[in-house]
Amino acid sequence: MATSSAKQLLDQLAGAERGRFGLAVASGVLAGALTWGQMGLFAWCVTALVVNAQPLSELSLLFVLWLMMLPLRGLLTYTQETLSQQASLAIRQRLRKRLLDHLIALGPIRLAGYHSASLSYQLVEQVEALDGYFARFRVQRWLAMLLPLGVLIITVSQDWLAALFLAVAAPLIPLFMALVGIGAERLNRDQFAAVARLSGHFIDRVRSLTTLQLFGQTEQARRSVWAASEGYRTRSMRTLRLAFLSSAVLEFFASVAIAVVAIYIGFGLLGYIDYGPSDELTLFSGLLILLLAPEFFQPLRSLAQHYHDRAAALGAADSLTQLLATSPPATRTGHTLPPTPRAPDTLMEMEDACVSHPERGVVLGPLTLALARGETVVLTGASGSGKSTLLQLLAGFVDPGDGERRVAGGLHFAWMDQRPLLIQGTLAENLRLAAPKASDSALYQALSQAGLSELVSRLPHGIETLISERGVGLSGGQAQRLALARVFLSEAPLVLLDEPTASLDEHTERAVMQGLEALKYAGRTLVIATHHPAVQALADRHWHLTQGKLLLGEGGADVPR
Repeated sequence: MATSSAKQLLDQLAGAERGRFGLAVASGVLAGALTWGQMGLFAWCVTALVVNAQPLSELSLLFVLWLMMLPLRGLLTYTQETLSQQASLAIRQRLRKRLLDHLIALGPIRLAGYHSASLSYQLVEQVEALDGYFARFRVQRWLAMLLPLGVLIITVSQDWLAALFLAVAAPLIPLFMALVGIGAERLNRDQFAAVARLSGHFIDRVRSLTTLQLFGQTEQARRSVWAASEGYRTRSMRTLRLAFLSSAVLEFFASVAIAVVAIYIGFGLLGYIDYGPSDELTLFSGLLILLLAPEFFQPLRSLAQHYHDRAAALGAADSLTQLLATSPPATRTGHTLPPTPRAPDTLMEMEDACVSHPERGVVLGPLTLALARGETVVLTGASGSGKSTLLQLLAGFVDPGDGERRVAGGLHFAWMDQRPLLIQGTLAENLRLAAPKASDSALYQALSQAGLSELVSRLPHGIETLISERGVGLSGGQAQRLALARVFLSEAPLVLLDEPTASLDEHTERAVMQGLEALKYAGRTLVIATHHPAVQALADRHWHLTQGKLLLGEGGADVPR
C-alpha cells in the first residue's frame, strides 16, 4: 500500500490549485447536466411523436434546443480538461522547483549516496508520472461521485426500482478498483525503483565503456544491461496485464447492470412485471432511464480508466517523499553573522565546531576560527588529515555536530576542485552555469583571466565549441582553467579550492597560478587546500591540519609545512 506521506504530498500539492480543480469539477458537472437535458429532450420528442402523434414541425424548437446543447457541452468539457491540465502543469513546475531547491540545500555530500541517473529520473520521469493523477484522476474522482448521484436522483423520480438496480450495482466498480489498486500501487512502486536502478546501471556502463573495452568486458556488460532491461520489461507487462484485466472486470459488471435495467424496463412496459412501480412506466420514463443508465456508469468507467494514474502517482510520490525527507544541513549552521566594530569584515566564524561520522567518530575539530574578507588562506596537512572536510564545512556541505558556524548575510561562494563539473554542451553553456545572464564579452574576459583566450581563438566555433560530459574534448589542464574562468565569472566573494594545481603540467600550472593571483588581487577571499609550495606562497594566513586539529598562523611561514 502507498505510504501516508505519499498521499499527504499529493494532497498538499493539489491544495495550491484548489481553485482550478473546483472550476474543472463545476465544468464537468454542468456538462453532465446538459447531457441529461439532451436525453430528456430526446425522450420527450420520441414520446410526442410515437404516443401523442404530434407533427414533427411542432417539435422543431426542441430539436434546435437539443442541437444548441452540443457545442456548449463540448465547450464545458474543453474547459474542464484545460483547467485540469493547467493545474497539473503548475503543480509539476512547483514540485520540480521544490526538489531542485532541496537538492541544492542538501549539497554534494548528502547527495553522494544517490546516483545521478536516479536523481535525474526522479526529477523528470517521476514528476511527469503525477500528470495523469492531477490532470485526469483527481477531477474525475469528484465527477464519479456527483454525476451518478444526479442520474440516481432523476431515476428515482421516474422509477425507484430501476434506481435501486443502479444503486446496488454501483459499489461493485469502486470495490474492484480498490482491490486492483492494492496490487497496482505495489507494482508501480517496484517499477519506479527498477527504472531508477536501470538508469544508474546503464549510465555506469556508458561512462566505463573505454575501461570495459580495454579489459574485454563489453559483452558481459551488454548482457548485464539486457538482463536489467528485460526485468523492467517483465514488470511493465505485469502492470499492463493487471490494468487490462481490471478494465475487463469493470466493464463486465457495468454491462450486466445496464442489461438488468433494460430487461426490467422492457418487461415492465410489456406488462410482464407488476411489482412496485413497474405498472406506472411510460415510454418517456422508460426511455429516459435506459438513456441515463450508461451515463450513470460512464463517470465510474472513466475513473477506472484513470485509476492506474493514481497508482502511478502514488508510486512516484512515495519515492519523492523519501528524497524530500532527507534532512538538509541544520539551520543553526547558517546563523547570520552581524557586523561588529571589532570585526566588520568578517565573512565567517566557527566556534568549537566539530564534524563527526557515525563509523569514525570526530574527524575534524573542535575548531574556533574567523575568516576575513579579502584574505588568502592556505590549508595544508597530510592526506586524510581533514582538509577536504574543512572545505566542506566552510561551504556548509556538512554540519558541525557540535559548535556553530556563522556566516555573513548574503554570503555565497564558488567551489573548485581537482575534477570540475563540466556538462555536455558548448563552452559558453558551461561558463554560464555560474552566471546564466553573462554576456559574451564577459565570457571572453573570464576566459582571458583564466589563460584560455589563446585556446578559444584557435577553436573553429570559439565559445560555441561543443565539449562532452566531464570535459571530454579538453585536456585536464584546460578543464581546470575552464572551471577557473567560471570562478571569475561568478564574482563570489568567497572561493574554496581543493588542490587546484594537482596533476597539471608546468605550463598549465603556471596559468592556474596566474589566475589565483588575479583572484587574490581582485579582493576575493580564497581558501586553498594544497601541498604546492608556490600556492602556499600566496597565503596571507596558513592553516595546518594534523589529525583533524587545526594550527593557525600568519603569513604562511610560522606553521610547519
